[in-house]
Amino acid sequence: MNVTASAPQDEPIRHDTGTCLKVSQVIGRIGDKWSVLVIIMLCERGYRFNELKRGIDGISQRMLTLTLRNMERDGFVTRTVTPSIPPRVDYELTEIGRSLAVPVRLLGAWALQNLVGIASARESYDAGNEDA
Repeated sequence: MNVTASAPQDEPIRHDTGTCLKVSQVIGRIGDKWSVLVIIMLCERGYRFNELKRGIDGISQRMLTLTLRNMERDGFVTRTVTPSIPPRVDYELTEIGRSLAVPVRLLGAWALQNLVGIASARESYDAGNEDA
């Protein structure tokens, strides 16, 4: 199925099922809550693993490991191991990761600006759908 949409630059682009699936996979990766929080932290500077873990409330060591591994695989972060005892592991955003940080920060700012309106809409919806 082919559809035509407008790109941000108002240039028509063609979407095909294969491309849409790939885009959906990328959005799924960067849209999960842990990846967004990692990106937001790494916007500031590079962090060690345990600094990230302490800075992201509620993330388990396993989930942070999986998130960082997937983000490294997708080219969003680099992992640098410094030989020491214990080994030092640092993470920082790549060029692609830094470019992704721009829309992530905008989305975060949008969410903050609209928290009250969203909460109000939810209350109205829930009040009208209590029997559902």
